[in-house]
Amino acid sequence: MSVTRSYYRGAAGALLVYDITSRETYNSLAAWLTDARTLASPNIVVILCGNKKDLDPEREVTFLEASRFAQENELMFLETSALTGENVEEAFLKCARTILNKIDSGELDPERMGSGIQYGDASLRQLRQPRSAQAVAPQPCGC
Repeated sequence: MSVTRSYYRGAAGALLVYDITSRETYNSLAAWLTDARTLASPNIVVILCGNKKDLDPEREVTFLEASRFAQENELMFLETSALTGENVEEAFLKCARTILNKIDSGELDPERMGSGIQYGDASLRQLRQPRSAQAVAPQPCGC
């Protein structure tokens, strides 16, 4: 199995999803991770997702085994269920928050070509300051 390599090109984040009931998909993770890190931004955020958590009795890949893989490869890890929706939104939010934290810390520059970041609205294409450096607008007096 492989993912079209063009999908990774310039990505700031990726969800690496395997099926907990399929050893074959788990065994493909190392190759998929190599592709993601080779073809995407060098600072790509990768979240490892073990899907089909709702089919736990049919599990072929243990939580501990996948957790170790994630730790060894410096990935965040969670198990999800597309059927029930469990942790699906959380996976995307973790990825987005981590990308935002990398922008705030200066590790990822959205202005750099190939960063994987694009502003959706042209009016937002101003240089972004870290949150800590942004001025807080004074509140109007209610007197």
